[in-house]
Amino acid sequence: MSEAAASAPALVGALPSGASPWKLARRRLLRNRLALFMLGVFVAIVLLSLAAPLYAHDVAHTDPFRSHLDGTTIVNGKSVPVMPQSTGGLGIGATPIGPTWDLHHYFLGADNQGRDVAARLLYGGRNSLLIGFFAALITCLAGTLIGVVAGFFGGITDGVISRVLEIVWAFPVYLFAICLSVILVNQDFVFGPVRIGSGSIALPIMIIGIVYIPYVARPVRGEVLSLRRREFVEAAIGLGASRTRLLRKDILPNVATTVIVLFPLVMAIAMLTEAALSFLSIGVQPPDASWGTIIQDGKDLIRTRPAVALAPGLAIALTVLALNVLGDGIRDALDPRAKVRGIR
Repeated sequence: MSEAAASAPALVGALPSGASPWKLARRRLLRNRLALFMLGVFVAIVLLSLAAPLYAHDVAHTDPFRSHLDGTTIVNGKSVPVMPQSTGGLGIGATPIGPTWDLHHYFLGADNQGRDVAARLLYGGRNSLLIGFFAALITCLAGTLIGVVAGFFGGITDGVISRVLEIVWAFPVYLFAICLSVILVNQDFVFGPVRIGSGSIALPIMIIGIVYIPYVARPVRGEVLSLRRREFVEAAIGLGASRTRLLRKDILPNVATTVIVLFPLVMAIAMLTEAALSFLSIGVQPPDASWGTIIQDGKDLIRTRPAVALAPGLAIALTVLALNVLGDGIRDALDPRAKVRGIR
């Protein structure tokens, strides 16, 4: 007996008969230790960000949104100024205090306004994660709708939608996002009964959600075109199934796996885009903070107090890495043979 034949009963026993595809996917995901570890890392980052008010008010006892140029803190049992006199060059001006590694007193030091970097890092994480999640949600929902309509109805509908997607796709994504941000960031956005203030974080959510729609709509459209040629869809059409039934029973359930795989990847890219826009001061606006705005605050302190810029940079890198590994794990769990093209 060959080795393949000998291993066949073991494989059959590993996948119980009657198990749904979702249960099998869950079992595959639970066996992926790296994906589960990164899921734990991502959950820990989310929980730490949600604990920002608790840390700022009950642990660090500071207001991370108010300047503390004349404030003091405790280092090694001694009271020291948050903004001590500069000792470099001509000795003019003040340099923020560096990391104390004391959770109660400026753990990561202060920025050029004397604000606690650790507390601002946690508050910034809340906005960065919030923007990334809802921007990815808008992108995936709108991209799925557009892709399904284009691929399912075909003809003129598909032609028009495809040309529009190609036009948007042709624009460099960051340039497109910057153009929209420059236009909308300093004025209120009104769309019917919906009114979004110029400083609201809803603006970067909307902008980032829009610019990445083609990156989801195009693969979804391709998946729908492939599904329409599958035997089970052709059989349902031959039996007289309505379009509503085809979409609900045959198309959307199969497209859902592609969208689920794309969601964490889109969220990671949305967070990177938000950081870039905020670094250019056309994303999250004061007094709100995000990891991008904190990096912008620390760019002038990169030589004297690098922790101000490095801490949010490392937070972004770790979060994006966790989301990408998790997305790969979900892809392998849903279909180990699938080859989902990455978003450029």
